[in-house]
Amino acid sequence: MTATNRPPVVSRSEWLAAHDALRAREKAHTWEGDAIAAARRRLPMTEVDPSTPLVGGNGTVSLIDVFDGRTQLFASYHMWHDGRPAADQCEGCTFFTGQVRELSYLHQRDVTFAAFCQGPYEESERYRRFMGWEMPWYSVPAESHERLLTGRHFGMKACYLRDGDRVYETYWTTGRGVEPMTPSYGILDMTLYGRQEVWEDSPEGWPQPYETRGQQFRKNGRPTAQWARIAAGHEDDLHGGQPSPGSTGSPGSTGSPGSTGCCG
Repeated sequence: MTATNRPPVVSRSEWLAAHDALRAREKAHTWEGDAIAAARRRLPMTEVDPSTPLVGGNGTVSLIDVFDGRTQLFASYHMWHDGRPAADQCEGCTFFTGQVRELSYLHQRDVTFAAFCQGPYEESERYRRFMGWEMPWYSVPAESHERLLTGRHFGMKACYLRDGDRVYETYWTTGRGVEPMTPSYGILDMTLYGRQEVWEDSPEGWPQPYETRGQQFRKNGRPTAQWARIAAGHEDDLHGGQPSPGSTGSPGSTGSPGSTGCCG
């Protein structure tokens, strides 16, 4: 650490005064977020075909079945690269999906969380198991894409309401709108150096090694979260021991991943 990448040192009283000024802005930001959430709760909704097919662990089910008896559904649309090894799968969706762990609080409020994956069920389910994720997981067959996406793309998040045997979409977002799913970003935002991404407005000399075209979610050729799973001995083969159709390497090789930008 040098003088060019650390804040000035001041007395405790000066430090507290600076924090008090910032906290006033933070409170205003929180209240504006509350007002936006209030407006979101007043949006109209649009009907969706409740019989739209999805593929889960027990075969084909309908959209309304995914609610699991609850009245609300939060669907995370997970991008997929067919035939590619685990190392080449979407780093952005891996980052966001992987931070949704404890679902009890959602269930308490009558909300089901589910991942809707773009890829075939068997292949993508192996990825879910490799990553150690426990959320409900479904594949969206091609026939259901337009019914659910309606011109949008995987990487988005959507909220649905069930009213008897009818289903309505109430909200959707993508890009930075999905950031509430990731406590890692919230924690980093409170630290001195922030996310350390090139777009941030940071003082000169602050470390900013991360581009934002997918590289911020990767390390040494893989989505960052995969490395802990590899170190723990978990198998990343998605193709039952067969060479990955989209890779020149063996199953589980790092291949030549590119940035997907699905959630950027």
